[in-house]
Amino acid sequence: MMLRKGFGIALALACAGMAQAATLKIATVAPEGTVWMKEMREAGTNIKTRTAARVDVKYFPGGVMGNDAAVLRKMKLGQLQGGAFTAGELSPVYADAPIYSLPFLFTTLEEVAYVRKAVDPMLRDGFRKAGLEAVGLSGGGFAYLMSTKPVRTKDELRTTKVWTPQNDKIAQVAFEQAGVPVISLPIGDVYTSLQTGLLETVGITTSGAIAFQWHTKVKHVVDLPLSYVVGVLALDAKAYDRLSPEDRKIVDEEFHRAFADIDAAGLKDNESARAALTKQGIRFEAPGVDEQQFWREIGAATMRKMLAEKQISADLLAAIQKQQAAWQAQAGKSTP
Repeated sequence: MMLRKGFGIALALACAGMAQAATLKIATVAPEGTVWMKEMREAGTNIKTRTAARVDVKYFPGGVMGNDAAVLRKMKLGQLQGGAFTAGELSPVYADAPIYSLPFLFTTLEEVAYVRKAVDPMLRDGFRKAGLEAVGLSGGGFAYLMSTKPVRTKDELRTTKVWTPQNDKIAQVAFEQAGVPVISLPIGDVYTSLQTGLLETVGITTSGAIAFQWHTKVKHVVDLPLSYVVGVLALDAKAYDRLSPEDRKIVDEEFHRAFADIDAAGLKDNESARAALTKQGIRFEAPGVDEQQFWREIGAATMRKMLAEKQISADLLAAIQKQQAAWQAQAGKSTP
């Protein structure tokens, strides 16, 4: 009798342990071998070790699970538990996701870092309300326009086939304000579209251009930082909540560490990538003063339109601007 009772208790405990076990299947378009994948894989290994295999992380890189819309749909169906996205790709789920990417919102990476300390937690809260757990937020640096032909002026740009990411409302509004027609496609379709001539002009960071091999197709870069690019590792909130509190803490710690390392590597990677692009013969051409002013006015008009149409939160933008003012005051005090 005691033996049967002891066996029953052991079986119950084993079943409880099995019930807590979880596999987090995460998809991304990031190619294997990039800093993103290296850091995320390390985080996955650490999570499995620290949770005694209660949580296993499996990745599907290189867009094998489809574009961002397909990944979000599979997350909703429970076929995937998460995905690594650009912030713009998440705007259909959480409108404020790409707010850092408003054109010309930031001028330096130091300013961005200062603002993010206060505003990142607010973004995480917003993701949570939208049904996602943002376990990783990372800056990819500033995006530049890159093209197969010279685009030194707005008129030259208007004659090219310009890409905007699918669902990236900010980019679409900005180019609309500038009178530039665009072609909206998932990021995974861009390389082939550059090959075939369907696209001629794209916006991306210097390191991103190399990671996705777009640098093999473009010849010119407009040397004017347009917007700050953000990456998000988002888990379905229901899948995240099914983890034990202890395991959620470990998942948070490991992915936060990984994305902090991605942030730290970003500046160095973009600087190295710029040098590599220049060495390859890609020309960085700064627009004239009048052209720069035109695009900064387009940035301001984009912000006003998106606020008026309530496509971004006035409260969140005000929080960003408050931190920017504090940064500028601090920077001014430190200037001799």
